[in-house]
Amino acid sequence: MEEELISIKNSAIPLILDAKEEKELEELKLQFLGRNGKLTLALKKITKVPPEKRKEFGMLANEVKEALEEAILNQAKTLKGSVKEKIREKIDVTNPGIKPPLGHLHLVTQAIDEITDIFEKIGFERVRYPEVEWDWYSFEALNFPKNHPARDDWETFFIKEEVHPKYGPMILTPHTSSGQIREMQRRKPPIRMLNIAKTYRRQSDISHVPMFHQFEGLVIDKDIAITHLKGTLDYFVKSFFGENRKSRIRPYHFQFTEPSFEVDVSCGVCNGKGCKVCKSGWLELGGAGMVHPNVLKAGGIDPQEYTGFAFGFGPERCMMMKEGLELDDLRLIYSNKLEFLEQF
Repeated sequence: MEEELISIKNSAIPLILDAKEEKELEELKLQFLGRNGKLTLALKKITKVPPEKRKEFGMLANEVKEALEEAILNQAKTLKGSVKEKIREKIDVTNPGIKPPLGHLHLVTQAIDEITDIFEKIGFERVRYPEVEWDWYSFEALNFPKNHPARDDWETFFIKEEVHPKYGPMILTPHTSSGQIREMQRRKPPIRMLNIAKTYRRQSDISHVPMFHQFEGLVIDKDIAITHLKGTLDYFVKSFFGENRKSRIRPYHFQFTEPSFEVDVSCGVCNGKGCKVCKSGWLELGGAGMVHPNVLKAGGIDPQEYTGFAFGFGPERCMMMKEGLELDDLRLIYSNKLEFLEQF
């Protein structure tokens, strides 16, 4: 029996030392030390050893097992060292490193940055005013009557705060137009303001979200006319959508402008000829108009001396029209679905 143990040791050690790969070493470990390995099967024969020789047999068996385990461990260290050395030899430190994956700005943020850059080139100053606003700035000073539907709690988010004796209840601003009054209070004409901010309305469905963005343009100076408004709109449309696109204005009604207009952009698919996308050749963009005299008065500006125009659009809508997106659900823009966001 002792001869069998010594034979197992003598045959295993050379094989272990000659192993070239970790996989080969693992197979040798199973061959000799596994559940059905040669040494394991030999140890099971201890019951056949005479009682007086079992102690001597057990000591020899442990020595053989320890020798094999130590040889396997040492060879494993040698193989790992050899692999590391090969890796070092293959590395060329002059090669450029692997760049980690990088994210990008949200598609709405990209649109806002582009819009800002366009208007800054013609002298508009980017400003930012409170998202938590007083009723007076959002409605009263903008010529909204007391019973206007927009001032209802079905349309506007009201804040649980004590009503101000002058400015009324506190609300989440429903439009960036409140910035017009604050800008007029901040400085005297000439004014060229671009206010881009989050706005809030109690609407949530496939075409509305309770929080969205608006950008508000305001120009006030002497002798400002509708022609200045139309020229500014044309400049923005061609800069943002492309040189072949056109803008038009249609009579409409807004409380804080007179006259008021809806602004349309020629369809980028049919170039204004009419197609399945636009029907008439035009796509609605937003609202605009000449600043109402009552709004100028609320901002502390004499309407007999100064005139101005204002416009308000949604960056989300502008972005969707430019990209040609036809979303079944607008809320997808503000979701965390990477398969959608990574496209931009």
